[in-house]
Amino acid sequence: MEEDGPRISVVVPTRDRPELLQRCRAALEEQSVPVEIVVVEDRAGRGPAWARNEGVRRARGDVVCFTDDDCAPVAGWAEALAAPILAGETEATSGPVSMEEGATAADRAWESIVGYLQDQAAEAGTASPGFAVTANMAARRPRLERLPFDESFPGAAGEDRDWGERASREGVAMRCVNAAAVVHQSGMSVGGFLRQQHRYGQGAARYRSAGPDRRRGSVGFYAGLLRAGLSAGLAPGVLVGAAQFATLGGVLSARSAARR
Repeated sequence: MEEDGPRISVVVPTRDRPELLQRCRAALEEQSVPVEIVVVEDRAGRGPAWARNEGVRRARGDVVCFTDDDCAPVAGWAEALAAPILAGETEATSGPVSMEEGATAADRAWESIVGYLQDQAAEAGTASPGFAVTANMAARRPRLERLPFDESFPGAAGEDRDWGERASREGVAMRCVNAAAVVHQSGMSVGGFLRQQHRYGQGAARYRSAGPDRRRGSVGFYAGLLRAGLSAGLAPGVLVGAAQFATLGGVLSARSAARR
């Protein structure tokens, strides 16, 4: 850490996963540049949006990077992710998330969905402008202070999509830095994956309710998503298809709850 303060802070939300957190911290301590590590323990279950905002409030770096406790950033991750921001070329960056060895079909389905959404984030008319998964994202601290994550999202579902859309409206162009990768823990079950996608559907309903002009995905968008899943193999492709039904179920359940 530099004498006049760190240039890069890394915020890691966590809750009751000490072994995974230890792995994440070990990877952060081996980065190519000094980083300030800000761990936020969400003991009260306030949600990852609150935890990230709390991390930003504690951080002292010019740039704040985000990752999750079940991820291990590769060597040089923080330096590569922060470089375009520190150079004044952009205010926000993202990077790829890959699964570690032994990935299940559900892991590969999740990876293909996230990768496709990030690839589509800059496309004209996209349903998720500026999207970046918060397991691998960075932004200039003043921008995050002015544009915090929406804490009305109760779980890890949709709050990153919401932030990206609002940032895009303010003229922030998310830049993807392929060299800044993180490795996600593998081992997701089919049941766990579908429950996650159901939760994402609930988050999508909350996202769309925030504004009437928020776009829905086109037929072409979902066809491309299915192709992305199939490119990872038949089983991941089938799961990506099944995920759309789970997501729809989450949307409908959230709407039903809102009408009560």
